[in-house]
Amino acid sequence: MQRMMLSVVLAFLVGALLGKLLLPVLYKLKFGQNIYELAPEAHKKKQGTPIMGGLTFAGAAILIGLLMNDYSVPLTQNMTLAVILMALGNMCIGFADDMTKIRGGKNAGLTARQKMFFQTILALAFSTYCYFHPQVGSVIRIPFLKAELDLGILYIPLMMFVIVGTTNSANLLDGLDGLCTGVSMLDFAAMAVIAAAAGLGGDLGVICCAMVGGLMGFWLYNVCPAKMFMGDTGSMFIGGAVVAAAMLLRQPLILVLIAFWMLMSSLSVIIQVTYFKKTGGKRIFKMSPIHHHFELCGMSEFQIVAMYMTTTLALCLITLMGVL
Repeated sequence: MQRMMLSVVLAFLVGALLGKLLLPVLYKLKFGQNIYELAPEAHKKKQGTPIMGGLTFAGAAILIGLLMNDYSVPLTQNMTLAVILMALGNMCIGFADDMTKIRGGKNAGLTARQKMFFQTILALAFSTYCYFHPQVGSVIRIPFLKAELDLGILYIPLMMFVIVGTTNSANLLDGLDGLCTGVSMLDFAAMAVIAAAAGLGGDLGVICCAMVGGLMGFWLYNVCPAKMFMGDTGSMFIGGAVVAAAMLLRQPLILVLIAFWMLMSSLSVIIQVTYFKKTGGKRIFKMSPIHHHFELCGMSEFQIVAMYMTTTLALCLITLMGVL
């Protein structure tokens, strides 16, 4: 437990320092956000705000995760290293997406087909890794029922779907100042508690705590009004890390609760697009993802972030009651 708490503190300090060092560099390189032309009017003033800020908490989490990791665990079974590699793989996709936007001068990065190709490869690799991991396998736990379900070989394609869905959902949640950052801090804190209870505090718990601390350090620069955005670089790193941790805990079903707003971001987009096509141009939401709908209904960014974090905290507590 001491190692986990120390991971939070150290990652916070490193994240805050990296943010201070990275911010002027991003401005100098002119790595600014290109605001989508159909975005809410209030977002137009954010044009040029530095992106790729996710490098701060990613760097902090990786550094402290490696520093505090329990290396008595065989490298091929080390969950901290597995989470880091999965998150890094997704971050590379996000980084390529951000660079494409910057070079193109538009809010359009990699194509959906390009993203899906690389995400599918990563999802296949990590699902297969978990399937053969002696502490994971094809069995998942069912919260609240205290039961287990053996998916057999179906584990791999089902978890691939979960991985791709979660990483893209995290990407969609990153749309308001401090939103994805604040919600994700609570997600990783909940999983750190679950890891500690499962006897994985010195391994998986460490990287979850390092994520909490790194995100706290980045939040200093990302809270409204944001000085920099995490970009797809950061949101994809978060998505990869959160789904990897849940799978290694054999608790992928908890993502329905702790990652509720990530899920709702994706669902709102799917519902909006489907309804738009079926009705010849009609909309259910004023704008999707759904946080923009709330924004256009008159809620401030601060109010939306507070609502998302409050509900996420409640859902995380409910999850802990159903898992511990």
